[in-house]
Amino acid sequence: MIKSALEQLLEGTVGGLGYQLADFEYSIHGRMLRVFIEKEHKVSSGAVPGGITLDDCQAVSRQLQRVLAVEGVTYERLEVSSPGLDRRLRKAADFARFAGCEAQVRLRQPVNGRKNFTGVVRAVSGERVEFDFDGGHLAFELVDLDRARLVPKL
Repeated sequence: MIKSALEQLLEGTVGGLGYQLADFEYSIHGRMLRVFIEKEHKVSSGAVPGGITLDDCQAVSRQLQRVLAVEGVTYERLEVSSPGLDRRLRKAADFARFAGCEAQVRLRQPVNGRKNFTGVVRAVSGERVEFDFDGGHLAFELVDLDRARLVPKL
């Protein structure tokens, strides 16, 4: 199954249960499917979403087992969990949701000799993210992003 089709299947299944698909990983060789879920709610500046319980993970896991079997998705192991305090940011919606929060960003190509930045997500416009860091301001397109994660606040 193509990864985007799998993502749509997971989003629909998880969303139907009242959760949001935060991320997923699918390893073809190890046949491992990891699904990261969260409850839908707004994030205020500096706050990190939470509230995923073991019961939530079990409910999503049971439903996914049924849906994946019907859709013919092969896997040997399924894991369902919360994305954690250092959750990945991949989509424009992720960055928009966590505007005002601190994140670590790694770009594919260096900007002024740097690829790694830690700072605050300021705004998102389409596929363009504005980001403030200790050395100034950075704006980048999501296609130029290698990876990004929230910085946990403990």
